[in-house]
Amino acid sequence: MRLLRLSAVLGTAAVAVAATASHAPDPSLTRMLRAPSVSAQHIAFAYAQNVWVVDRKGGAARRLTSFQGATENPKISPDGKLVAFSAEYGGNTDVYVVPIEGGEPRRLTWHSANDVVQGWTPDGARVLFASNRDTDGPNAQPKFYAVPLAGGPEERMPFNRAFQGKISADGRRVAYRMNGSWDDERRNYRGGQNRPIWVVDLKSLDLESPPGWKDSKQMDPAWVGDVVFYIDDKDGVANVWSYDTKSKKVAQVTDFSDYDVKTLDAGAGVVVFEQAGYIHELDPKSGKEHVVPITVAGDFPWMMPQWKDVAARVTSMAISPTGKRALVEARGELFTIPAEKGDVRAVAASSASAERDPAWSPDGKSVSYFSDKSGEYKLYIAPADGIGAVREIALPNTKHYYTPSWSPDGKRILYTDTDLKLWVLDVATGTAKVMGNDPWMVPTRTMNPVWSPDSRWIAYVKHLNSLYKAVTVVNVETGQSRQVTDGLADATWPAWDASGKYLWFFASTDFGLKSQWLDMSNYDHDETFALYVTVLKKGEPTPFAPESDDENGAPAAPGAPGGGRGGRGAGGGGGAPAATAGDAPAERPAAPRGALTVDIDFDGISNRILPVPGVVERQYTRLKAGAAGTVYFLEPVPASGTAGGGSRKY
Repeated sequence: MRLLRLSAVLGTAAVAVAATASHAPDPSLTRMLRAPSVSAQHIAFAYAQNVWVVDRKGGAARRLTSFQGATENPKISPDGKLVAFSAEYGGNTDVYVVPIEGGEPRRLTWHSANDVVQGWTPDGARVLFASNRDTDGPNAQPKFYAVPLAGGPEERMPFNRAFQGKISADGRRVAYRMNGSWDDERRNYRGGQNRPIWVVDLKSLDLESPPGWKDSKQMDPAWVGDVVFYIDDKDGVANVWSYDTKSKKVAQVTDFSDYDVKTLDAGAGVVVFEQAGYIHELDPKSGKEHVVPITVAGDFPWMMPQWKDVAARVTSMAISPTGKRALVEARGELFTIPAEKGDVRAVAASSASAERDPAWSPDGKSVSYFSDKSGEYKLYIAPADGIGAVREIALPNTKHYYTPSWSPDGKRILYTDTDLKLWVLDVATGTAKVMGNDPWMVPTRTMNPVWSPDSRWIAYVKHLNSLYKAVTVVNVETGQSRQVTDGLADATWPAWDASGKYLWFFASTDFGLKSQWLDMSNYDHDETFALYVTVLKKGEPTPFAPESDDENGAPAAPGAPGGGRGGRGAGGGGGAPAATAGDAPAERPAAPRGALTVDIDFDGISNRILPVPGVVERQYTRLKAGAAGTVYFLEPVPASGTAGGGSRKY
């Protein structure tokens, strides 16, 4: 249900309008209809990169253009006989007109700059458009021009900058936006590109604006008599507002709370606008609006089933537990691909939804993924061979999800969401609970959670108030959460050793803080990392025994320094000492998974963080554990445009 209110209508009188209810539109209607324009008999709009027209009462729309490129911004002439629009017929965006009954478009502008149609002069003799053709510099700004319908040179309007607007019906004033925006549809933007609607008298050049613009973003003005209707997000959602140029009063006209009003125009005494993908018509006198029931049918080759080569569209991949198959996400579809023998299988073939972030179960029998086929993203668990029922699990919040990973025992799945929360889902019951979070949002996601080999712990990274990152572990059975690194270095990419004795991670001690967002301070030196390992349990021998080169037969000097990597430590107090002096432990096979237990002594754990010898500080990333005592990681190599990699066994 929505409430409509209007306190300013045509003329100088302000009237109170009773709230009216608006029913949900018919789901069979076509959506994603954009940029409507209205006359006494028709509504023109953009859909599927072409211009369409429909009767005011709605119904089946007919296509006015059939260009394979883009045609946009249709505007019906004051007499309702022509439609002006912008198109790329000649390889450049120019102004065209076409009869509203259909026919061959006629080109009006020929400049190499982009000419974007805004509307018509009141007499219908000229088309108003915005173009940056006369602006120099790296960031050219548009101005308004009027081109004669009969052809001829364009006339520049008397404004130094003008991006979007309309001429009043009496031809005396223009309501417009001075400057453009890098993202018109960014909700609640309050930055430097916010400017008010300007209303300028074309004779005196006197200027006025609706009051209260500093707390809102005003867009797309259009005239109905002496009232300027425009889009404003003052209440948090973009709605239709009005400004009476006589009474100087501002009023909110619509009160949508779900989807923003996107585009707006006026003509024949009514306002039309786009909201929730539908075209609405608003009567300023009564304050009532309704969805115009429009259906669009046409020959859309891009909607027909077709073969697509998705080899270059792979966005994520997971390897099966035995390495016999890879689970691949490409173009919103999931496939399992054999390493040597067999066929490629589609896991969830559905062109109407996006399947994302696949993961294998530890036994290789199932795969999990997120899909929006129900309207919101949910978790799905499907048989890996494609035979059998698919299980749908509703998640407790309607967000987007990342980093799914099964626990080694197959009983739980961890994932993160857009709120930077770490969730753990019980596979048997389908219930999920929050086990951690990152309190600071930065452009890149850095939590990188990973299961311990006994399925009892999760290690992940969270920002401290200093914006340095610290490695944190949480026990999924007790909820106990502890910080491992002390925050004096920037730590990232934790990885549990398969033996359960160590926790590896990268850390940088030359990290310079920066803004992380749209700021010049974001340009900083490249951060380099060293590799560190944490001995989790007291008394466990160090993986790096001291070494010394000596002459044959000559004993090592007492107190000779070890051969471990020097430098600053990522734990407590500089170069951290070894956990226990003595010989390096002999390599032993890992204990069976069911018997493996990861024990962590948090007391003094920062003193058991060791720098790994032989790993020079570089821009390492994506640390992963292999067999016991082995880790893998990547190193970007900018000179060749490819990424290198490495592994170490200790």
